Amino acid sequence: MNIKPLTDRVVVKMIESEETTKSGIVLAGTAKEKPQIAEVLAVGPGGIVDGKEIVMELKVGDKVILSKYAGTEVKIDGVEYTIIRQSDVLATVN
Repeated sequence: MNIKPLTDRVVVKMIESEETTKSGIVLAGTAKEKPQIAEVLAVGPGGIVDGKEIVMELKVGDKVILSKYAGTEVKIDGVEYTIIRQSDVLATVN
C-alpha cells in the first residue's frame, strides 16, 4: 500500500533507538523513550493551509527530529508510520 500525504503533511518512519545504554545496560521495552528521530518516506504537495501558503521544505530520505508527541501513528501492513505536519519537524539531521 502506498501512502500519499495531503497538503502540509509528511509520512515518517521512526528510527528505533539503541536498546543498550553507553555503559552496556540493556533497557526493557517499557524503559525506552519514544524515538524522536525519523526518516521521511513521503511529502505532501504543500498549498494553502489556514489562509497561508505552505511551501514544503522536506524531501523523501531526510532524517528529522520531531516534537516528542507529534503526529498520528498508523499501522499499515504490519509497519508503523507516523503522519505529521511539516511544522512538527524541529530540525533535519545530516
